[in-house]
Amino acid sequence: MKRDLNSIAALEKAISEKYGSEAAVNPKSFWTPEKEQEYLSQSKEAQIKEAKLEKTQEKIDLNGVLITKKLINKNVERHCDYCDRYSFNRDEAVYLTKYGTCYKCYIQYIMDREERWKNGWRPKMEQKNGT
Repeated sequence: MKRDLNSIAALEKAISEKYGSEAAVNPKSFWTPEKEQEYLSQSKEAQIKEAKLEKTQEKIDLNGVLITKKLINKNVERHCDYCDRYSFNRDEAVYLTKYGTCYKCYIQYIMDREERWKNGWRPKMEQKNGT
């Protein structure tokens, strides 16, 4: 494809008239070594911030549920409030932390009733003991 310098000049002139003289100038002509250094330092800072944010939002799969790593507490109370069972299973840490119950009690009493649970509903003692 041949370039017609007259058509290019006419196009640049039309752009300059419509949008101003800066619109037809090559952006590289405004770029200086100082601006390059400033851009590189800003880019590096942005990468560091993004890496920190990504690290805090790293997700772990617990029983098919993605939980951010920062929400997992290593010193979780391992005792279920409802069946008095002590859990050695790390996967139950989510349920023990959020609801105070083991996975079995979560399934039996809380699953599909999270809203009621948040509002203070708890099973009666005879329901807990299975009588």
